[in-house]
Amino acid sequence: MTAVDLPAVPRVLIAESDPRVRETLSELLLSVRADIDLEICTDGKQAAEWMKKQLPDLVIAARELPVIDGLSLLRGVRGLQRKPVIPFILISNRSDSASVREAVPLAPTAYLTKPLNTEGLRQRLERLLLVCPVPNAVPALIPGMTLARFLEQRRDTTDGAPLFVDVATAIKLSKGAARVDPTLLEQELRNDPHITAVLIAAANSAAQHLGTPVQTLPAALAVLGGAQSADIVSSLEKKRTSVLTNGALLAKASELWTLSQRTAEYGRTLARMLEVDAERCFCAGLLQTLGDLAVVGCLQEWLQAGGELDDEQIRQSLEQYSAAFGSALRTRWRLPFELRELIAAVYQYNTGVYTREVLVMNLAGQMARLGNDDSVTPLLKTKPARLLKMNVADLQRLRKKFTGVTDPALLAPEPESVEDDPEKPSQG
Repeated sequence: MTAVDLPAVPRVLIAESDPRVRETLSELLLSVRADIDLEICTDGKQAAEWMKKQLPDLVIAARELPVIDGLSLLRGVRGLQRKPVIPFILISNRSDSASVREAVPLAPTAYLTKPLNTEGLRQRLERLLLVCPVPNAVPALIPGMTLARFLEQRRDTTDGAPLFVDVATAIKLSKGAARVDPTLLEQELRNDPHITAVLIAAANSAAQHLGTPVQTLPAALAVLGGAQSADIVSSLEKKRTSVLTNGALLAKASELWTLSQRTAEYGRTLARMLEVDAERCFCAGLLQTLGDLAVVGCLQEWLQAGGELDDEQIRQSLEQYSAAFGSALRTRWRLPFELRELIAAVYQYNTGVYTREVLVMNLAGQMARLGNDDSVTPLLKTKPARLLKMNVADLQRLRKKFTGVTDPALLAPEPESVEDDPEKPSQG
């Protein structure tokens, strides 16, 4: 591992009127990193005046500030259009969906409600102040850091994966008469696992009062609307991991994207054949590689920090950490349990009561992982295929449609007929 020097001391601004909360935040920040340059303001006007003279590397502000509220401060900071963006943690007494939805377009780094979860906040601060004190700059590796330890730390804090689509182009193609058309936007974004997951998470946060969890991209766009969805997606494009620059990691990500697309297509088509929720099955198939892609993104961060990486380390990292990263992301984003169950079914189905959708996704996952020299015939002996009453011709046609591969069983020469063999002696 290449040694990397720690960056300059970060400036952190706390804007909070409650003295007890100010004290808690100050102690927490200093316990994470004792050398920070800490500025404390008791109202929004003080904070705004201070930021006119110098820009912080991190802002933690209460929404309910006197004079100028925290949401207005956040709006002003985002209006600077600084790249990289300044991390801004907004804390509030208000947890209702309307309040959260009002803040989402301004892309706060986090929206935390009081009383604060100090352990969760500590993890966020460690990520911002230790792993990457200057947001979106090359993160610093602590001397002695190993790849395994780096990935262990990032598992519970990572919030990104490489993007499959070009966001700027997708939004441009989705604009109708002076507005973003949600239907067109869905067509442009539907094949991106990370964007799909983030929009579903945002929609469920915004629609808590509706009671019905959002589980597909079209449903998420219907809740958020075109403009808000475009704002959220645009913020993802600014993350360090959004575009891969290492050839080996890009090649691995391409394999994972192909696998997710194939699983999603198999899942949707099988679902339509069996008259179950096709869009939900498509989404579950797409999100199966989310953990793998998050690991790939973290491996790029490791390289950017000065770490070394070879093909074997990439393979081992994916094998060891993908499942844990995927589980952590799905839990942290609070993706609906029903959707998580379908994603897990791609690899295995439970042994208790299972739905037809679970069986569909397990069969779709098995078909997507077939090599060019593998036949679909052995799949007919699996429990999902038997319970769904699938036949070999159906599976062979599906495979040919989505991969262009003719099943090896169809290429095998047919046995010669006894009646057609002129050299065979008569038994009469």
